[in-house]
Amino acid sequence: MTGDRYHLTLTSTGRPVMHGWWASEAVARSQYATWIGSWGGLPDARIQLVDEEDGRSLAVWPAEPTS
Repeated sequence: MTGDRYHLTLTSTGRPVMHGWWASEAVARSQYATWIGSWGGLPDARIQLVDEEDGRSLAVWPAEPTS
């Protein structure tokens, strides 16, 4: 996946359902929003966007509770 820096994952009930890779952060963020609308209704759905170059989590849905 040369050049594909942004990794999007979808899990449901703790199991991986699908993932995608994009070179552009803007495109990956657009896909993130699309996945929430399309797949957010799955049981215990969790969608995460990670910058694989530096390991940062850029977005998580639903938002993780702060304590």
